Amino acid sequence: MTEQPPGPPLGNYPPPPPPPPAGGYPPPPPPQGGYTPPPPGTGYAPPPAGQSVPQLPQSAYTSWFTRVVAWIIDYLPVFVISGIGVGVLFATQDTSCLTESTEYAADSTCATDPSATGQAAMTGSIVLAYLYLIWNLGWRQGKTGSSIGKSIMKFKVVSEKTGQPIGFWLSVVREVLYNVALYVCAGILWLVAVLFPLWDSKRQTLVDKILSTICLPR
Repeated sequence: MTEQPPGPPLGNYPPPPPPPPAGGYPPPPPPQGGYTPPPPGTGYAPPPAGQSVPQLPQSAYTSWFTRVVAWIIDYLPVFVISGIGVGVLFATQDTSCLTESTEYAADSTCATDPSATGQAAMTGSIVLAYLYLIWNLGWRQGKTGSSIGKSIMKFKVVSEKTGQPIGFWLSVVREVLYNVALYVCAGILWLVAVLFPLWDSKRQTLVDKILSTICLPR
């Protein structure tokens, strides 16, 4: 007699559920909003368009030290370009001396004036530095979320409301606010603003809080 395969269980009961994964615990449900944060070390995956970024652990946001290194990388070309302009300005100064003679002594007075070449070099370096900042911290950062420094340090600036890059104009406004803070209260406001990530739960600066931006690993 041939063996027959077992039929369905009597009583029309549904089949038992599949066994739980290793460890015996089912996976936790996703947080409210339908966006599941990526596991640590896998980078940042933005939420679907139109959804805000949920609250993440503090360690998930870019560290203050990483942001400082990125700032130095971004502004290093500005220091170099400006330094070249200042160097040409001082190297090409025109010096003129006026000597006054009397019966008993001769006095010589010298004055130094910037040359036309030095003034042109200084003006050109300022314009070039601003164009670089507009491209790097405005267009590039606004479109991709990362300036050159942020790309090297592997993080980006995104909106808390959408999880996407903030765009050219808002990125320019972000840098303008930092520069305005630098001249308020002798730079004290700027110092507080940039040190705020050291104790903030989202590691945001004061400018980040005003514009609702956050820095997250790529």
